[in-house]
Amino acid sequence: MSAGSVFAQNDEQPPMSFFITSEGSGNGGDLGGLAGADAHCQALAAAVGRGDATWRAYLSTQGANAVNARDRIGSGPWYGQAGHLIARDLDHLHGDTLEQARLGSGLHPFHARTEEGDFVPGIMAREYGMGDSVHDILTGSTPAGRAYPAGDDQTCSNWTSDDEGSARVGHHDRHGFMDNSWNSTHNTRSCSPEGVAAGGGAGLFYCFAID
Repeated sequence: MSAGSVFAQNDEQPPMSFFITSEGSGNGGDLGGLAGADAHCQALAAAVGRGDATWRAYLSTQGANAVNARDRIGSGPWYGQAGHLIARDLDHLHGDTLEQARLGSGLHPFHARTEEGDFVPGIMAREYGMGDSVHDILTGSTPAGRAYPAGDDQTCSNWTSDDEGSARVGHHDRHGFMDNSWNSTHNTRSCSPEGVAAGGGAGLFYCFAID
């Protein structure tokens, strides 16, 4: 039985424990800090009947009290809105190498959907009549899911800036010029809504249930 059909032999589909936000904060890289991002995940999940779980945004922060995104999302397993397995655990999600992560997890454009089950337009969106790509997903993280050292801004001032700075993003569709990473591909041009959108983004981010 394949990982993508793990629920096929069960009577019930696993509840959703992963999604990409259907909308951003509207303020570029200013998500109201980690607390604001978590609240956004929680509200979107509640709107589709999954408010009973505790949700966390997959985001890292920098500085003296740096937080690693991978340390705040629980231990898995995680399933998408349609019941597809995203990852069994943190190692499966991130992989020992980018290639292992690409081949080993279920985080790809067909399974990585919004809380409503909608596909998030990727780099091929125009060919399928889906409009512009918004495959840039905010993470502020290294490929291993960890925080960057203090210095160059990778988190829009720990998700509080809608002006200067930048944020590290991944590509949920795993398409990129030089890197196919779902969580760490390039930086936004700035933290403003326009800067976040310029590379093909809408200020979206990943949400995981921790229980």
